[in-house]
Formats: sequence, structure tokens, C-alpha cells
Amino acid sequence: NKPEWYLTQVLMWIGNHSKFLDDKIQPILDKAGSSVNAGLEFSRALVMLILEKLAADIPCLLYDDTLFCHLVDEVLLFERELYSIHGYLSSFPSCMHILSEESCFQRWLTVEKKFALQKMDSMLSSEAAWISQYKDITDVDEMKVPDCAETFMTLLLVITDRYKNLPTASRKLQFLGLQKELVDDFRIRLTQVMKEETRASLGFRYCAILNAVNYIATVLADWADNV
Repeated sequence: NKPEWYLTQVLMWIGNHSKFLDDKIQPILDKAGSSVNAGLEFSRALVMLILEKLAADIPCLLYDDTLFCHLVDEVLLFERELYSIHGYLSSFPSCMHILSEESCFQRWLTVEKKFALQKMDSMLSSEAAWISQYKDITDVDEMKVPDCAETFMTLLLVITDRYKNLPTASRKLQFLGLQKELVDDFRIRLTQVMKEETRASLGFRYCAILNAVNYIATVLADWADNV
């Protein structure tokens, strides 16, 4: 239940050994005419240990939503630091390959959808759902975006950020399919609220729904260039 312990430990080992590997080991390899990068090979070997650990742990966590989600969150944080700070190569084995394996991946999709729907329930039942966060700042709030629409688009953006480093396009497309389902679900929810407001089509909430639709359509159009 604490994958961050071993993930953080590996990151510490990589960081603590980098100077020694660069200053002492790399010159020996260079002198021998080897093309091996000592730091990267050290990182790769440690990541292989993590892959073994994950392969053993994941089957035990698949049906505990809380522990499984925590594991995925920690793995994504680990991967981000591994690439951004330690220069790990995308061609090397990574944790995303384990998360892409069928049973694990389908579970990830399932819990991602479950928690996204829960988030949508809470955002639409919030007292501030139809109020703009920036209602008092006119130069920021030209579109009069209600809070629920902004929160929903942030939710989609966060999901994209979580799956964007998956190793295959087919897996990314499955996540895109989930996002399309969520957009359609949100559309249905807006329609249901709108039907309750048809008698007051110039009312506050009805206008807020129209602003939400306009904002979502505009943002999706902006994302159209994002492969």
C-alpha cells in the first residue's frame, strides 16, 4: 500500500549515484571506446527492478480501487520525474509498459471512469456549479464560464496528462474513447438541467448552460490540433 517507498528510493539512488557514475565510471567507458552511458544504464537496471516489483504487486491490487488508484498515481509521478529530471530515454523499458498490459489497463480505464463520474456528480451538485469563478473580473470573464464547465474541462485535461505517455497509440485511443463518453455524459446532464429551466429561458441558470456549451465547444476546437 506504499509504492512510493520503493519508487522514491530508486529515484534517490539514481540522483545520489549520478555524479560518481559521470565522474568515475563514464571516463573509463569512454576510454575503452564504449558507447554506453553509465548513468542511463544504472537507471535502466533499477527500473527493471521496479517492473518486476509492479508485475508482482498489481495482481494483488486490481480489485481494491483505492490502492490501485494510489499505485497508478505514484507510478505516473515517478515516470514524470524519471524523464524530466534524470533524462531517462523513452526507448528504454518503463512502468507504462506494465500499466498497458491488458488486465491492468482495463482496470485503469474502469477506475478512471468511475472517479471521473463521481467528480462530475460533485461538480454539478455544488452550490457554485453555475457561477463563474471570475464573475467580478470582467476582463478575465468574457465567456461567463460557469464553474462546472471549467472544472469539467480541467478533468479532461488531467486525464490526457495521465495517459499521454502510454507507449502505444491504440491505448491512447482507448482513453480518448473514455473522454468522448464523458463529454457525451456531460452533454446529457446539461440537457436534463436545461429542460428544467425552459420556462425561464432568460434566467440565470439557462444562460449559464449556454455559456458552458459555448466554452466547451471553443476549448475542444482549440484542442483539435493536439494529436
